[in-house]
Amino acid sequence: MQLTTLLIPTYTQMLKTLSGWLKKAQDQLPEVEAQALLSVRLAPDMFPLSTQIRFACVQAREAMCRLRGEAFPDAINELLDEGRQAGERPGSLADAYARIDETVVLLDGLTADALDVNADKPIAHELANGMIFDLTAEQYARDWTLAQFYFHVMTAYSILRKEGIELGKADYVAHMLPYLRPETIPKG
Repeated sequence: MQLTTLLIPTYTQMLKTLSGWLKKAQDQLPEVEAQALLSVRLAPDMFPLSTQIRFACVQAREAMCRLRGEAFPDAINELLDEGRQAGERPGSLADAYARIDETVVLLDGLTADALDVNADKPIAHELANGMIFDLTAEQYARDWTLAQFYFHVMTAYSILRKEGIELGKADYVAHMLPYLRPETIPKG
């Protein structure tokens, strides 16, 4: 199964898009207010924006390791710890950009066949609370990692929108613009 051609571009495009949203927030707000966005939550029982960013990076990194049968590097646990502690220590926008950039560089460094695994390869996915999901590589990619990745990216988007950052659908699908037929762009 050629997961490389599905997962890598998806993670890379959406992480770059996320970075663009953060830049828009910085452009629209005074610096102190832009930095304060990292502590904002959609609901009291949810993680803040800084965690959503880190956990999106974690999902991309974990998938690379899990699908290749590799142990997680320390960087994944560092991101998880930072994310879990972000309520007290959200970090800075510079930290958020760095985490996104580090993850994109990691993804860009993978070979074209890095994730081409047997679709039926068994994956035991254990959560921090001890629950274990028994999945195939295809199920893990389709039902877990992409869904979790998009959950964190879209929660970040929702937090920014909730805080009044001017983002719209065009900001979400910016990666689609190279496919747009110029003559079909609405006038005015």
